[in-house]
Amino acid sequence: MSTEYSCDIAIVGAAIADLQVYPVTKEITNVASYSAKGMEMKVGGDAINESFVITKLGHKVRLISCIGDDSTGKFLLGQCEKNGVSADHIKVDPEKITSLNVGLIWEDGERTFINNKSGSIWTFSPEDVDLSAIDGAKMLCFASIFNNPLLDGHFMVQLFERARSQGMKIAADIVAAKNGETIEDVREALSYIDYFFPNYDEAAALTGKTDIDEIADVLLSCGVKNVILKIGKRGCLVKNAEERFITPSYPKATVVDTTGAGDNFASGFLSFIMEGKSLKEASQFANCAASLAIEKIGATTGITSRALADERYADYLQELAKQD
Repeated sequence: MSTEYSCDIAIVGAAIADLQVYPVTKEITNVASYSAKGMEMKVGGDAINESFVITKLGHKVRLISCIGDDSTGKFLLGQCEKNGVSADHIKVDPEKITSLNVGLIWEDGERTFINNKSGSIWTFSPEDVDLSAIDGAKMLCFASIFNNPLLDGHFMVQLFERARSQGMKIAADIVAAKNGETIEDVREALSYIDYFFPNYDEAAALTGKTDIDEIADVLLSCGVKNVILKIGKRGCLVKNAEERFITPSYPKATVVDTTGAGDNFASGFLSFIMEGKSLKEASQFANCAASLAIEKIGATTGITSRALADERYADYLQELAKQD
């Protein structure tokens, strides 16, 4: 008898807007008026980014977040409707201000974000989450540890226990600690995670290690089942108790804007895992998803369809075959 699921994946985390300004140079800090080629409002925030991308990749998503009852919040709700992402579990709180990041996109595609500490990223709290909203999902993704500081280790354990009681696999990413949090603050929560996606800098800061294998070993010792460590142009290290390998990045991407590359990576990986693919295949598809993301302005504009992602994956496999 098969289990009936109401969605493929429930994603908990930030839903904000990014005002992307591009390209900019260091001169921007020295002049009274600066003219940029482009300025666009895009969706942003780990959870909404992943929700949009995973939906484009063909899976049913439930987004769980919190915004204010303001013009930025209304923009996000409109974008959810336009892109087929349900807003049923986005709490609209008139007492909150929806976070708006100003993204300065430098000429090399790297970016600097300016954010408002009074915004919803900082005020999204456990009281804003109905834990039952995750019920019926095949998988749970906590989009980024530390990104919403009030959603702390204690909250994560409650959330993860509920997910585990229903047999869900649990995934998470992480950002740099905002309030001086350490690995001890999230050690118990880490023990529930099946798939963990830190980048090198985040993981090194969390573990106090610099060698990629030592970083992974610390996280595995905390109970993480599979560490998928993003290591920039090299690709990613995948390590668990039985296997260890590095999956190379897609070699032909043109960097325009790195915003959301990690969220697209996680989206590609989780999409393949939900389809029963192997860790190696999932990490390959994740690198392809990230490569598409960095070729466009904005976190969710690179992947327009599953067909496009599959085409990039096929080309990636051809490139790997040339190296053998």
